[in-house]
Amino acid sequence: MARLPDWHARLAALLSAAETRPFHAHRWNCGRFALAAVMATTGRRPRWRSRPSLETTADSAGFPRIPPAFARAGDVVLAGDPPRLGVVVDGGRAAFVGPCGLVRISLTDCTTAWRID
Repeated sequence: MARLPDWHARLAALLSAAETRPFHAHRWNCGRFALAAVMATTGRRPRWRSRPSLETTADSAGFPRIPPAFARAGDVVLAGDPPRLGVVVDGGRAAFVGPCGLVRISLTDCTTAWRID
């Protein structure tokens, strides 16, 4: 999946809309946020299969794994404790769904990343 020409603006709009949206187990969780980020950057919903872990579920979408240090804005990342998917927002930080809205952490706290082309 190639990134759309206006993916920066689309990702920024998603982040703005999600800034204060709290976690909900079924309606708004880390998986839905990661899918929304991929859709914002590529315009397509990736195919994935539910697996025993978030990491293997994310792998099933077919995007190549990369070290988190090489992730760029729009790439999907996995934080390890607690395990959750998020999206890189800028050089060095990623956003994740939290109890009261988005929380940001350093990419150094992420364990895995996937390049969204």
